[in-house]
Amino acid sequence: MSAEEVNELIKNRRSVFPKMYSDEPVKDEIIQQMLENANWAPTHRFTEPWRFVVFHGDGRNKLAKFQSDLYKKVSMADGSFNESKYQKLAKQPMMASHVIAISMRRDPEKSIREVEEVAAVAMAVQNMYLTAAAYGVGCYWGTGGITYMEEAKEFFGLKEEDKFMGFLFVGNIDGPLKGKGLRKPIDDKVRWEG
Repeated sequence: MSAEEVNELIKNRRSVFPKMYSDEPVKDEIIQQMLENANWAPTHRFTEPWRFVVFHGDGRNKLAKFQSDLYKKVSMADGSFNESKYQKLAKQPMMASHVIAISMRRDPEKSIREVEEVAAVAMAVQNMYLTAAAYGVGCYWGTGGITYMEEAKEFFGLKEEDKFMGFLFVGNIDGPLKGKGLRKPIDDKVRWEG
């Protein structure tokens, strides 16, 4: 792959939302390659803090039920329940071929700042995004719903000090993507010293 091809891949990567996916499942081999490439993200002192749970097939139903039930329980208790949000949480996993739960595992033996571990997980997810783009597969990192509910951690095998960081929805794209990516010029965000 040439440098220009890498540049184009990065520039053309998009978040593709579940409503834009076809019913055709993504091949498990592509998901496995996404995960393998995630594992090669930079990691301070080799903590490799990324953890993933892949929901596919009937596993998506298990996720849908868990997250909609948890949302209902927590939001009824604090008076913030919203029926349409509940319905969305019950249906959204079924719109994707695979849903990858994203977590950060803390290593108590190593004194690494949390922000460095969060950054490592984000770089792992970027590797998955770029792999999906290279295969022509859509994905979207969502952090809504139950992402910030402490009660969700146990379901994903996390401890108190770990962080649940949302879901990567993956699916085959239904039709061509429209529009180009929007970014302001890099010169507006950089100062050179020298």
